[in-house]
Amino acid sequence: MAELIELKEIEEKVILTAVSTGDGTDVSASLDELEELVKTAGAVTVDKVIQNRERIHPGTYLGKGKIDEIRERVFELGATGVVCDDELSPAQMRNLEDALQIKVMDRTMVILDIFAARATTREGKIQVELAQLKYRSARLVGLRSSLSRLGGGIGTRGPGEKKLEIDRRLIHDRISVLKSDLEDVKRHREVARQQRDKNHMPVAAIVGYTNAGKSTLLNRLTDAGILAEDKLFATLDPTTRNLSLPGGQQILLTDTVGFIRKLPHHLIEAFKSTLEEAKYSDIILHVVDCSNPQMEIQMHVVYETLRELGVTDKVMVTVFNKIDAAQPDTTLKDFSSDFQVRISARTGEGIDELENLLESILRSRRIYLEKVYSYKDAGKIQQIRKYGQLLKEEYLDDGILVNAYVPAELFAGLAENREFIDE
Repeated sequence: MAELIELKEIEEKVILTAVSTGDGTDVSASLDELEELVKTAGAVTVDKVIQNRERIHPGTYLGKGKIDEIRERVFELGATGVVCDDELSPAQMRNLEDALQIKVMDRTMVILDIFAARATTREGKIQVELAQLKYRSARLVGLRSSLSRLGGGIGTRGPGEKKLEIDRRLIHDRISVLKSDLEDVKRHREVARQQRDKNHMPVAAIVGYTNAGKSTLLNRLTDAGILAEDKLFATLDPTTRNLSLPGGQQILLTDTVGFIRKLPHHLIEAFKSTLEEAKYSDIILHVVDCSNPQMEIQMHVVYETLRELGVTDKVMVTVFNKIDAAQPDTTLKDFSSDFQVRISARTGEGIDELENLLESILRSRRIYLEKVYSYKDAGKIQQIRKYGQLLKEEYLDDGILVNAYVPAELFAGLAENREFIDE
């Protein structure tokens, strides 16, 4: 395996640029988000430039006049790079670098860089390197020239920062190895998932726009102790924790990577095995930052990404988070979800209501059982305790009277030779 390049931290000063084609997209808000991304990647934004065009220039992304303007701004502000708010083609990146004589990056490169810095597990590192190599394989020429000038910065760190002398053939060989490694990880994940199914343990996947507060919520509910920062993609690797609800029911909560507008296709592909946790869950907890003015757009991005992943027909709970920071007149409605709850994961407000809601959803998926078990069948009560919700047990002369909610798939075995009430 090739050695990682040792890089010292350098502070990059970047100019952000975007093209507005009048298609209704809020380009200014997207650039604000890009500013947060480059900040997370360790760079400072010194200027933002938007060009209004009918369409993106196929050869240089921007028009000639705007390129000249940015070249002057680069000189005036001492910028070390330019970041475009869309994914550039190899030709666009090469031509723009030639025209500006400075390092050019795109939104995808910045996101990949952040993911590279945040991946800690073997699976996360494999996924990031796979995404980086797929992205870079088509851009080796442009990257080779820009990185040799600067020697580091955004887009050069992480599992994918192999020496750039490797040719495309070696990259494709490496991609094959990584895909094989990822298949192994996926098989292990499927075994774990089958074990959960065997244990009849319900699962809720926590999804949401990046920085909506997913990790803070998981920490609040389960004391997971995972990193929760006010940064985009503060956590990358999925975390699963067990939550005991007030009535004694157990549920597994799985945190997933945050979504973002223009999430690179390479990343969605690479992280599919992780994001599939949502596909196989029983409940989706969609965490929404209701203090963000872009709340509606962010919700739309999450639903679009879930659709792309094939996550449909799930019980959807919209968790409006950060209500302590939201404007009082903010309308909080989501017509695409089954349930809605308002919370502050930071202060704990509304957490009891969320837990009660989860309990009620789980109960609705179970069957009410009322039965007297003989003392020799007391082992079945242990099964109920483990997989269901034991409401009452009363020791009588002829056996143990039990009132409980149990998973539908266990009901027949537990209620054999009985009269039962199905609520």
